[in-house]
Amino acid sequence: MAVLGMAAGVFLAAQLAWPQLNFAEYINFGRLRPVHTNVVILGFGGNALLGTSLYVAQRTSQARLFGGLWPATILFVGFNTLAVIAVVGYLFGITKSMEYAEFEWFIYWPLILVWVLYFVIFTGTILRRREPHIYVANWFYWSFIVAVAVLVIVNNLSLPVSLTGTKSYPVWSGVQSAMIQWWYGHNMVGFFLTAGFLGMMYYFLPKQAGRPIYSYRLSIVHFWSLIFLYIWAGPHHLHYTSLPDWTQTLGMVFSVMLWMPSWGGMVNGIMTLSGAWHKLRTDPVLRFLVVAVAFYGMSTFEGPLMSIRAVNSLSHYTDWTVGHVHSGALGWVGFMAFGALYYLIPRLWRVPRLYSQRLVELHFWLATVGILLYITAMWVSGITQALMWRTYDDQGFLLYSFSDTVVMLHPYYVTRFLGGLFYLAGMLVMVWNVAQTIRGVHLRAPQARPAAVAAGAQPVPAE
Repeated sequence: MAVLGMAAGVFLAAQLAWPQLNFAEYINFGRLRPVHTNVVILGFGGNALLGTSLYVAQRTSQARLFGGLWPATILFVGFNTLAVIAVVGYLFGITKSMEYAEFEWFIYWPLILVWVLYFVIFTGTILRRREPHIYVANWFYWSFIVAVAVLVIVNNLSLPVSLTGTKSYPVWSGVQSAMIQWWYGHNMVGFFLTAGFLGMMYYFLPKQAGRPIYSYRLSIVHFWSLIFLYIWAGPHHLHYTSLPDWTQTLGMVFSVMLWMPSWGGMVNGIMTLSGAWHKLRTDPVLRFLVVAVAFYGMSTFEGPLMSIRAVNSLSHYTDWTVGHVHSGALGWVGFMAFGALYYLIPRLWRVPRLYSQRLVELHFWLATVGILLYITAMWVSGITQALMWRTYDDQGFLLYSFSDTVVMLHPYYVTRFLGGLFYLAGMLVMVWNVAQTIRGVHLRAPQARPAAVAAGAQPVPAE
């Protein structure tokens, strides 16, 4: 899923740099973009969240998965089948054209049922725990599951044109539709791509570092303040629109207040390495996790900054927003998922180590260079766009036409494309490394593992 979604993203970047690549109806930019966003967010991010949350719930609860194997298998197959049907439909124009909520009614209702099954499995596992304490990572996962369910149900309330057709229309209209859409859109980022991945951070970072979380009390404050403030921040996407000014101001104020819990969580994650900083020199998996937290701090500083009206008037509708989104998606979400997967794979397949630590190192640097090329190009491109759009001559006329800005931005779009290639190359390196790690299980004789340990290899414990 990650390779397909990121490959689509690289092709989209190439289409923006070289428009002649929009040569076919079913893979033009308009139809392929929702495929890219949904495959990366739902396919890659969603599966990472499902897999890690069910693993963490069992480990921290000292209990087996509620319902056993079959409910979890139905969850996996159902979620991914619906995701595939939805994204294939986008190529044929079957979409509601709503950001992060493009799927039509015949996907929406089964998806709700699958999500309810997910809630039951996760909650049942927590309730049958043998550990009296509920670890904070589970609170973040729980909030992500519940909030996403509420967001999807409310935002996707729609009426089908007919029971035999694919088209439906939202029950909301006008400014109410815009408000609900960005209440949904921003909080899908806030809970799906932030709260859920903070659950990963609070489990996998201390585990890989071999250190306890820096402050458990701070993690609790982080949780409650974040989920209270985040839900109100959506209106900052609608500055200078017909949305009432007081609502826009409310969204801006709550967005600025998000600096406190976000940076509290970032500091808690970074400071967990107290006494273990030396491990960053030799452990690229830990490096993925720590740099992910650094990107979380950077993107959660930039987001509230861009919500301020004066800054928003410059940044909105420009590539600066694209750079901001991808600094969080590639740096925070991507690196956190990579680190968690590198941690999990040897333990799930019970092998002594990953196939190659050098390939993990190569993946880290390819991805890091790719991110820096991408977001730097988009920041410069976005500010250039905004300044050109608001430049007037002595008579009060716009100095540059829209086509002038397109020509000016071409080098930055090529740089963005190269950054995407680097990041995709790192992803391919990871796929090879993981495949070889898993393949090693089938190639070894039953006696091979004790022999490897006897030769000095350090086996990875189950926990």
